[in-house]
Amino acid sequence: MNLPSLPADQQPIHKAAQRMRWIVQAFEHQVDATSRDTGNRFSVDRNALAQAFAEWFKAFEAQKPARQEDKQAYVGFAAGLMLRALIRNRPVSVVALAADADKALPAYFWPEGYLYSLFCLNLRGLVLKTDFDAAQHPAAALNETRTWWSFKENVCEDPSLAIAFLDLFAGDEPEWQQPGLFRTNGAKEIAAQPHTPSLDRPTETT
Repeated sequence: MNLPSLPADQQPIHKAAQRMRWIVQAFEHQVDATSRDTGNRFSVDRNALAQAFAEWFKAFEAQKPARQEDKQAYVGFAAGLMLRALIRNRPVSVVALAADADKALPAYFWPEGYLYSLFCLNLRGLVLKTDFDAAQHPAAALNETRTWWSFKENVCEDPSLAIAFLDLFAGDEPEWQQPGLFRTNGAKEIAAQPHTPSLDRPTETT
């Protein structure tokens, strides 16, 4: 996990993650790790990052479940809310791509989205492991270029779809129809005729 260690007070990660300083530290740690792994260089707008965190915290509190049995399922949803907030507020910009960047790969096709997604998946996995002794099993879709074309195109139109795409990347069943609504007890009830975003590469125009 490319995230900082537990805070000194050893409180559960999901509590520590609600503190701005911890989020900033964790996010900047992810930026450094992703830069090393990909060769991309990024700049971080701390004001935009603070705005993303504030937006996330408000959304997190608005749907936070009261029942203990719903809390593990809420971890994935909360991570999706974080991804949505990062995409909306765009706290990262690319300074330079790696010299040998292959733009067919997710890390270079959409460097910012790739960074945001890794951070949210790492945060999600760390909370599951630390607070619930559960494992995360990322899906092959995380490395599929066709899926990333759809991801970028669809979240530009509806940022809430970031929640569904993060579930897809994490190996869970996405809720495409109402991704911004938490379904208690882990329910993923989909309507009889759900709308699933097309995973085909969009047609390029000149």
